[in-house]
Formats: sequence, structure tokens, C-alpha cells
Amino acid sequence: MTATDAARSLAEAEPRPYWLDDPGRPDPEPALTGDESCDLLVVGGGYSGLWTALLAKERDPGRDVVLIEGDRIGWAASGRNGGFCAASLTHGAANGLARWPDEFDTLQRLGARNLDAIEEAVARHGIDCDFERTGEIDVATAPHQYEELREAAAQGAEHGLDVALLDRDQVRAEVDSPTFLGGLYDRHGVAMLHPAKLAWGLARAAKEAGVRIYERTPGSDLGRHGTALAVRTPYGRVTARQVALGTNVFPSLVRRARPYTVPVYDYALMTEPLTDEQRAAIGWRGRQGLSDSANHFHYFRLTADDRILWGGYDAVYPRGGRMRAEYDQRPATFLRLAEHFRTCFPQLADVRFTHTWGGAIDTCSRFSAFFGTAHGGRTAYAAGYTGLGVGASRFGAEVMLDLLAGEETERTRLEMVRRKPLPFPPEPLATVGIGLTQWSLARADRTGGRRNLWLKAMDRVGLGFDS
Repeated sequence: MTATDAARSLAEAEPRPYWLDDPGRPDPEPALTGDESCDLLVVGGGYSGLWTALLAKERDPGRDVVLIEGDRIGWAASGRNGGFCAASLTHGAANGLARWPDEFDTLQRLGARNLDAIEEAVARHGIDCDFERTGEIDVATAPHQYEELREAAAQGAEHGLDVALLDRDQVRAEVDSPTFLGGLYDRHGVAMLHPAKLAWGLARAAKEAGVRIYERTPGSDLGRHGTALAVRTPYGRVTARQVALGTNVFPSLVRRARPYTVPVYDYALMTEPLTDEQRAAIGWRGRQGLSDSANHFHYFRLTADDRILWGGYDAVYPRGGRMRAEYDQRPATFLRLAEHFRTCFPQLADVRFTHTWGGAIDTCSRFSAFFGTAHGGRTAYAAGYTGLGVGASRFGAEVMLDLLAGEETERTRLEMVRRKPLPFPPEPLATVGIGLTQWSLARADRTGGRRNLWLKAMDRVGLGFDS
């Protein structure tokens, strides 16, 4: 496909997230004006905050809970991601085994239980978010990737994971692309869903449970206020006995937590709905999610109305780590993604794209969430999900509530919960280091997966960067 063809396929695309461009989007809640007080203040109206507020009321219906969101419920990562809801709490088995080998089986069990709980909550609260327990296939598009998947399948078998290694013919029988050389099929550990509808449904359930929600109410200046804690808002203030922070990629109100995350921008395209003939041409009957196995990888899935979401590859760290609204659109990346889409699915050469968007991921050096407390245990936070927060954020909410309760639980005893990742260096070292890492990862993709001295050094010290 030529660059001109790619540009034509994008000519009528709307520059906004497909998920949020929905006529069923709820009306906004009012902003907070004046002073509020409560038992628990939740800051952030994405998955982390919404699950925390809802679970707090389920644990104690009498607890007075307020949630504030700086923009609209689900407008950031919770409304812009690919809609892959994974059981993994560790950003995949390989990362979990490398970092927490002694806890891995426990983490897998807790993750599976967490995904089951999400499915149960979606049904119990009547959340219409197109939840489908379809599984996911990691596909190999280069020979060395297939060997890595073979090793992953063997490791998974040792730990009782329900994964199946597929050869070229088997994977192309599931989804037909000439680029696929094999795959690793996780049949039960991943669900597909509509991410914005999940956020809106959680907000409705929380309100029905008695949570007071304020939108367009950014919080600042978290600190002590007499015997309570207080957060300032543009038109008022909230005082609370306890605070849970679900702000993730945005600067934490606990300043010492900020060096542990950096924003990395991810981008996606959405196609027009496929016809029956187009679906048949690629044979995508099982509706699984897919991703390829390169360092700079693509992820893709079918929506409920048979569109293909195609995202990933470019993972862009903004210079200086600054987030800006204009970074949500990146035409050079959209052109590249459109070209890659036609390489993967030449059968769909005439398909057009209807939406383009991007958003920032809260990336940490171990690629999975970290946790902490402040103010004598009265503030808790979770962040650093690194793109796999759709499922793991519910587990993070449970951890925050455990920490606020001062309880020792199976979750709080985990090394993953007790220890933090290595922080990122200050600027300009972060920009230089992340840029060198990205270059090295791209080089490894071109050279059969061989990791250079820089990547090997990063592996040894545990300061990685996930593309």
C-alpha cells in the first residue's frame, strides 16, 4: 500500500476516540461548588477511581463516598484503550515470572479471580459494555517470535496456564493474515469490551450505591486539614477522613510518587463496519483479541458492530514528559498504522477508517501497577498499569481499600504491593534514556530479537521500558 492510499483511507476519519463518540454517552454531572465532606474521597473518574468508589460502598454501604473527576467520566485512558480486559496483573506471564517468580502462581490465581469478578459485576449491575470472554492470540510475524512463543507455551504449561501454541495453519484458521507464522492462544484469560461503556456503567452503579460524583472538578493541594485531609477544587474544597488516588498518568497529588511514572502516547485507528464478505475474507469468527509479538507491536480486535480497532506500534514519549491535548492526534503515526493494517490484511485494501485518536499511558519501569500510602496511611494510591489497566485496575482498587483499612490481606502481603519499581531519572536523562531504549527495541525487531548492550543493561537493573 502506498502512502497516498493510506492517506485516502484516513481522509474522512474523525479525530476523536471512537468509544467516546457515542450517542448514548451520559449527560455530565455538575462540578463541585462550595465545600463537601465525606468519609472517603476518590480522586479520578477512570477505572481505578470508579472501582474504588463502588467497592468501597459494597464493603461498607454506610460509608460516605465522594468521587471527583477533572474532566468527564472515562474521558482519558478508560475511554481510549483497545478494550482488552486481561486477567494478568503483571503485564503478561513473562514479566510476572521474571519479577515475582515466587509469587507468580498466587498472582495468576488472584488475576483470574479478578477477571471473574469483573464479569460478575458487569452482569449484576446490568452494564451493557459488549463484554465477551473471547480470549487473545499473541501472533508471531517473524521466526524468532514463534520460538519465543514456543518457550512461553512451555513456561505456561509448567504453571498450569491454559494456553495453546498454534502453528501457521492453525493460527490462520482462526484469523487469516499472510503475515502470521504462528500464535499463542490464551482462550479464557482475556475478555473484549467497550471501554467507555464500562466506565459509564461503573459510574451509574456507583451513583446507585450512593456515591456522589462531580465532573469537571480537578483536585489539587492534597494536605492535612485539622484531623482530616483536604483537596482543593476550582470552586470549592473536599475534606475527608481518607483519600484514594486514581489519577494514574496525571501528576500524583502525592509528589513523591511522581518519579515512578512517565506518560507514553499510544495511538489507534477504527475502521468502518466490515461487510459479511470482508469478515469471511479474513475468517475472524472467534472474535478474539490479537496482538503481534514484536517489541513495537500492534493490537487489534473486532467491535460489537464488526469494526476493526488497529492500534499500537508507535509508543511516543513526549519530550520532557509533558502532556498536551495536541499530542492526542499524530498524523504520521496514523499513516504508518494504516499502511501496516493493509500489510496485515491485504484482503481489506478498500476498507476506510472512521476514527483516529491517541492517549497517554501511565508507564512504570516494571510495566505493572505499584501501590503506596501517605499521610499516616490515610491516603492510598495505585498507578503504573502500563496499558493493561482495564482488568488490573479493579485489583488495584481492592489493594487501595485494603491499605486504607490497615488490613493485612493476601493482596497486601504480596511483594508486588509492598515494593515499588525503580523510578525514572529526572529530565533530560529520562528523554535520552527512553529514546535510546526505543531505538534499541526497534533494532531488536529488525535483527531477529537480539538485544544490544543497552537493553541487556536495562534488563539487569530492572529499569525497562515497554513499547
